[in-house]
Amino acid sequence: MELLSVNLGRARAVPYSDQVDGVTGIDKRPVDGPVRVAAPGPKGVAGSGLAGDAVCDLRHHGGDDQAVYAYAREDLDVWERKLGRPLPSGCFGENLTTNGLNVSDALIGERWRIGSGLVLEVTSGRIPCRTFQGHLGERGWVKRFTRKGATGAYLRVIEPGEIRAGDPVEIIHRPEHGVTAAIQFRAITTERELLPRLLAAGAALHPEALAQARKYVAAQGG
Repeated sequence: MELLSVNLGRARAVPYSDQVDGVTGIDKRPVDGPVRVAAPGPKGVAGSGLAGDAVCDLRHHGGDDQAVYAYAREDLDVWERKLGRPLPSGCFGENLTTNGLNVSDALIGERWRIGSGLVLEVTSGRIPCRTFQGHLGERGWVKRFTRKGATGAYLRVIEPGEIRAGDPVEIIHRPEHGVTAAIQFRAITTERELLPRLLAAGAALHPEALAQARKYVAAQGG
């Protein structure tokens, strides 16, 4: 398992952004050399965990529990065949494009060591938005992405460090609860009956997803 590319985005104005001022950093491109990764701070105030990476809509993106977004090259390759067009690494807005790692089936709370020092922890899957659809220019993209369920994973920073393309990725901890990023994604989007299952992931789960699961269980009288 390895890090195929590290991708950073610059803020630019587009006609399809959900952000009030119309800017987005979703168009991320591979970079050479090391990139520093650290916990950025609370959501709503802080952006990306990667130095030099723009996160513009702080309402929905960035912060400690969405510090890093990873997507598997293998899933990009599947989408290339389905869409009939090239999809370069970073084009889904991911910071890390991986090789040999099933990112969507990573467990909530699973920890990865990348390179010699960085340790990340999986918190949730990625919910597609209008900006993502506009960036790709594919009609019905939000529905297609949701239906496929290859969501990738958001991660928080446990131990900061520097990374670069080609670094090895090692899974150093796997919880036993069985709740994957893909299951979390389905519970939040299309299969709300799965929400109680998310509680097994506990505090490792993204706080917003954990709150939704608890609210659902309370409403069901659990």
